[in-house]
Amino acid sequence: MGLPDDDLLDKAARLARRAGLSEPVAVERLAGGRNNQVYRLAMDAGPPLFLKSYFHDPRDTRARLAAEWSFLEYAWGRGIRSVPEPIAADPVLQLGLYEFIEGRAVRADDIGWPLLEAAGVFILDLNRRPRDISALPLASEACMSVAEHVATVDRRVEGLQELHPDVPQRETAAHFIATRLVPVWRAVRARVLAEAKFLDRSAEASLEHAAVIASPSDFGFHNMLARPDATIVFTDFEYAGRDDPAKLVCDFFAQPDMPAPMPFFDAFIDKLLQGLHLSPDDTRRCRLLLDAYRVKWACIVLNDFRPVGARQRAFARGDSWAQRCADQLAKAEAKISQISIEQGGVVS
Repeated sequence: MGLPDDDLLDKAARLARRAGLSEPVAVERLAGGRNNQVYRLAMDAGPPLFLKSYFHDPRDTRARLAAEWSFLEYAWGRGIRSVPEPIAADPVLQLGLYEFIEGRAVRADDIGWPLLEAAGVFILDLNRRPRDISALPLASEACMSVAEHVATVDRRVEGLQELHPDVPQRETAAHFIATRLVPVWRAVRARVLAEAKFLDRSAEASLEHAAVIASPSDFGFHNMLARPDATIVFTDFEYAGRDDPAKLVCDFFAQPDMPAPMPFFDAFIDKLLQGLHLSPDDTRRCRLLLDAYRVKWACIVLNDFRPVGARQRAFARGDSWAQRCADQLAKAEAKISQISIEQGGVVS
């Protein structure tokens, strides 16, 4: 449950005073916020601000506010202004106060190479030498070896064995998981581990320090806003931190809502990994893991069928549960359908 508006306005006022700003005079709940509640604060003086109330649950231990705050401080400390300015935070109340971005969500018809290039420039700016990312936490589900990527998907698949007892379409979801998702993952898993032997490092070997990047994580067009002047702002960093660049690339092209178009896959990898001065092995790892991340995203969109997922979505949006479950199941089916389990061969 979120805070009542009057209580929320009082808490926001404390944050604003802490930052030396004027008093907020009104709070407006905004659409969006897949895991959290988000608001526009009208201020007594000055531009509006953005308030975020973070979901937290004893069974979901992600430090969402801490991750987002540290990442934005890191980005602003490097002079990057294509992200919202962090203003004030209260870890006890799980509230963050940020610059309000006047802009619109990126649309499907916006997507083309210029937008992918802007995304690549953002990642390169975050990681240009000299840099020190040691203060950043590990990203959510950070992976430092092929084996860790595989284990992460294993945990996601295993988590789908417990579904909410009253969730709509529970039996349909359980049948899909047992007869489609699990068999496809077994085939993809076997292929990844078999082909990992063609990489320069073993599946269990950790990445070299220089190959680890500051990653926005959950990176995609769904987390971009276009300002009125057409410049792009990147948002939502509650999963951000230190991570494998292959995970970022695979998320970008595998996430279900607005995936990057596959015809740009090779060009984006080349731009990113050359700019980061990474090795051909990192390029191979991106290609090797793409299907694994398609399975992972199928699991993620099925979280609504799990007990924690159901509470989290109710906190964030309060959508019709039955309709949302039907939509999420269709997304998972579409994601699994992108995978050819007959595909194989040496990673090139």
